[in-house]
Amino acid sequence: MASPQTIRPHADGGLRRVLSGPAAEWIGLAVRLGLAVVWGWAGLAKISDPAEAAQAVRAYEILPESLVKPVGYGLPFLELALAVLLLIGLGTRLVAAVSALLLLTFIAGIASAWARGISIDCGCFGGGGAVDASKTEYFQEILRDTGFLLLALWLVFRPRTKFSVDSWLAA
Repeated sequence: MASPQTIRPHADGGLRRVLSGPAAEWIGLAVRLGLAVVWGWAGLAKISDPAEAAQAVRAYEILPESLVKPVGYGLPFLELALAVLLLIGLGTRLVAAVSALLLLTFIAGIASAWARGISIDCGCFGGGGAVDASKTEYFQEILRDTGFLLLALWLVFRPRTKFSVDSWLAA
């Protein structure tokens, strides 16, 4: 008679192989490049008009005025730096952790504006500032950023990806 171990199906065996095997590096590449595109798009959309970026930060009514310009002017450069590092795959786990923290900050900011009844465009991809209450999209913005957060967390826990400087340096 066969032992229970030999007849028990391995329900998670296929999924486990995908998540930890060679396919995981390809998934990681797609995640890394996808997140790089998001950060690049966000940074490029804001970098050409730093005053507008600062206005978007100001609209949240969270930071003291003395921090609005430094954050508004600096954020596009941080986003572009994250994009470049993810694109080349350098310091992937650290960059993903910084990405996750930044995304959590964005989610908290959007949720805070929503909870306080402030009607703003998030300014995540340029623009930003006060809008009519009917034009707010807080729920969609939080869902979108939560999706990006999940991508970042994938890279925090599985930073090894195809075609990265990290893997070249580790070889």
